[in-house]
Amino acid sequence: MKHLLEVKDLEVTFALRFGNLTAINGISFTLNRGERLGLVGESGAGKSVTGFAVINLISKPGYISGGSILFDGQDLTILPYDQMRDIRGNRISMIFQDPMMTLNPVLTIGTQMVETLQAHRNISRKAAERIALDKLRKVQIPSPEKRLKQYPHEFSGGMRQRIVIAIALLSDPALIIADEPTTALDVTIQAEIMELLLELCESEDMGLILITHDLGVVSQVTENIAVMYAGKIVETGPTADIIQDPAHPYTQGLIRALPGSLQAGTRLNQIPGMMPTLTDIPSGCAFHPRCPFRNAVCEQLPPELIQLAGTRRTVACHRVAAEMGRPVSGDLNPFTGTLSGESNG
Repeated sequence: MKHLLEVKDLEVTFALRFGNLTAINGISFTLNRGERLGLVGESGAGKSVTGFAVINLISKPGYISGGSILFDGQDLTILPYDQMRDIRGNRISMIFQDPMMTLNPVLTIGTQMVETLQAHRNISRKAAERIALDKLRKVQIPSPEKRLKQYPHEFSGGMRQRIVIAIALLSDPALIIADEPTTALDVTIQAEIMELLLELCESEDMGLILITHDLGVVSQVTENIAVMYAGKIVETGPTADIIQDPAHPYTQGLIRALPGSLQAGTRLNQIPGMMPTLTDIPSGCAFHPRCPFRNAVCEQLPPELIQLAGTRRTVACHRVAAEMGRPVSGDLNPFTGTLSGESNG
């Protein structure tokens, strides 16, 4: 079966005066029609940059420096601007964190929806308004005829996000990328928006990439997870399997930090340290300064993604590889960090 989206060895680089910085370092993943994938990690992990790369919206001095992004068989990294513009906002839509940054405050909702449709289709204003009303109903906006004449400031935060989702749905996209779509909303509204996205994916057979730091949100909506750290994917697999039995120490730390995983009154867990900056990525495994299981090999060699036996899961961790009896590249001993034939003395 052909994938809807296939990202292979993607690299994103930022060219600065003092040298090039790699923000995304050789990540790969696939997405099928109707599939929901969560990109998870702390701020700075590279999640949003990955989302922007898929729609070729990396701002200068950033650029896609390697790999391919196949959408329905087309490599988006080499498409001319006009063809890419036809796909962006039409067959691939993006929902951003803050709806007030997406919506124009001086135009009515109706004007913005009609203009969006007419930018991609050769249709009349009346036809565009009919489609806009239909999409507003789909996202459960009450009195849609009245809402088309209102301005963004006349809506609550949750209603604005529903309108942004309606705009994303205007051209019946095959893929939606949602970048932290519920960050600015309270918990009750978060749940409603997530439930709405889930219903739309199932009813419209749309693919969804949900970018978030919140594993609780991911567990409710997505089928599969890709955990990112310092520009790399460190663990992938079915959502339920990873939530119940995380393999990578970073994923374990993220799940232990969830408030719901603790008994009432106990102190919140946290991963020590911080995500490294692009100018200070550690050698070897980028997570090793924060990892409770680190050893010498972790400081020297970056781990490769390996598949866990009998599963659809992959993990990039020397400790997991050693437990599986996998040889470490370079013949380094995963416990002592010495090369084969060397002594420790």
